Amino acid sequence: MLGLKRSHMCAEVTECLEGQSVTVTGWVNKRRDLGPLIFVALRDRTGIVQITVDENSVSEELYKKAVSVRGEFVLAVKGIVTLRTAENVNPNMETGKIEIIADEIRILSEAETPPFGVADKGVKDDMRLKYRYIDLRRPELQRNFAMRHQALQITRKFFSDGGFYEIETPNLIATSPEGARDYIVPSRVHKGSFYALPQSPQIFKQLLMVSGFDKYFQVARCFRDEDLRANRQPEFTQIDVEMSFVDVEDIISINEKFIKMLFKEMLNVDVKMPIDRMTYAEAMERFGSDKPDLRFGMEIKNVSEIVKGSSFAMFEDSITNGGSVRGIKAEGCANFTRKQLDALGDYLKVSTKVKGLAYIALLETGEFKTTLSKFFDNDKLAEIVAAFGAKQGDLVLLCADSNNNTLLEGLGALRVEVAGNTGIRETGEYKFLWVTEFPLLEWAEEEQRYTAKHHPFTAPMDEDLEFLDSDRGRVRAKAYDIVLNGEEIGGGSVRIYRREIQDKMFELLGFSEETARERFGYLLDAFAYGAPPHGGIAYGFDRLMMFICGAESIRDVIAFPKVKDASCPLTNAPSNVLDGTLDELGLSVIINQ
Repeated sequence: MLGLKRSHMCAEVTECLEGQSVTVTGWVNKRRDLGPLIFVALRDRTGIVQITVDENSVSEELYKKAVSVRGEFVLAVKGIVTLRTAENVNPNMETGKIEIIADEIRILSEAETPPFGVADKGVKDDMRLKYRYIDLRRPELQRNFAMRHQALQITRKFFSDGGFYEIETPNLIATSPEGARDYIVPSRVHKGSFYALPQSPQIFKQLLMVSGFDKYFQVARCFRDEDLRANRQPEFTQIDVEMSFVDVEDIISINEKFIKMLFKEMLNVDVKMPIDRMTYAEAMERFGSDKPDLRFGMEIKNVSEIVKGSSFAMFEDSITNGGSVRGIKAEGCANFTRKQLDALGDYLKVSTKVKGLAYIALLETGEFKTTLSKFFDNDKLAEIVAAFGAKQGDLVLLCADSNNNTLLEGLGALRVEVAGNTGIRETGEYKFLWVTEFPLLEWAEEEQRYTAKHHPFTAPMDEDLEFLDSDRGRVRAKAYDIVLNGEEIGGGSVRIYRREIQDKMFELLGFSEETARERFGYLLDAFAYGAPPHGGIAYGFDRLMMFICGAESIRDVIAFPKVKDASCPLTNAPSNVLDGTLDELGLSVIINQ
């Protein structure tokens, strides 16, 4: 039995309660033994309060109990709130002006010495995740999850007040041929058949629109079996939204209101409205990315006409073969060392398909430090740097490739790498951007076919319908992403709702009529019974919370995340199944090495 009923959370005990008896509960954050005085810092999710036990004013039993407690013991403490003397006030604690003079302590649970302290720095991620229940006691993580909860309540209120219904969709669905690999669940009843876990509720939210619900949202759990990156997880949370009888402008408008409200209530940040927009083509041309970070400049410039006709083979070969020479300007970076410049070249080779890097540093003396001195005189070098608006102290980085898309993507990555190395991204700003008019299709070289840039249900722009047969790569989609500081936090589209256009889309993707019917027959059937124009958006909620919390990793906003190989150090998942389970499913395991 608890014995002592909690009256206050730890951080609620302030000077306004002076002289009152309170009962607090929590974990021992720290214990200090000063002989006759024992100080216990007691921690719960709200904060820390100091418990004081004076040997000269308490029973021997109580004093011995205070001496016996150790870190992470769970206590219930009853005592009188007392003001600290001026010299003992702790300005770093919310409760730093008071202490609780204990008159009763209950040890509710003892604790072994944990593998690491809650406040320890430098603990490896695998260790933190193996003992995640200890790691989650960190005040910064407790704060993150309090903020996550608050953001979810704001989200639900915003969309509910806007006339949206929150509707759950299935987690056991049919497999999908597009996107990442599905996580597969075998069926015991239908032996040899399998469910998939949803990568998103995409088809079901479209079916809800066909069903006449008009406005839907959901905090949806999604699953993707794909190679993990630093801020990607195999299971994640989406804020999923869909509306009927809308166009792109309607969807962007309501979501700008949502973003404005969320950031105002969570961070007291006023997001500038309307949010800036940029087409996909412009974003790639200027920044080499469909999610450009606008906290800094470093725009890509094409200098092919300026450098054409030189004896520098890398430049000439690229231009002759239909490519170009482009670059970026890094302000104030002319003092980069040879080691730093070599590291940037190595980064390009390892992380992109661009294999060469040239540079021109415009020194404070007005002289050039460059790898191109054998090929260009000072007048030509001056013309090149002038194209970038470079001034003394700036560095121009140049790349060339016969494939312009490869070159742009490489420079986009280089731009972000340089910004990270110089710290110019750390501005404290929140720079939002809508990227619009994505290509409807993209060519998959390995498969030698077109694939959907977003998904097979994205509508082409009306003015590009005529090119579906004659020039597929030219067709733009009614698709849009919302970008924050160089990260996509959400994306969506207006959907195809006319059966003939959906059939055409499947044809372009190489689906036979039989395959389309097998995979999506229920959606196609639904369209035959009256489908409204509809569209929506899905936010990566975990990634959004990273920004709101100021977290360094997506793991810091997910309670029980996986590591890079999609395993869980805490539960040892994935694991072998119990004896007999595979027999019930009619399965056997063959591992191909």
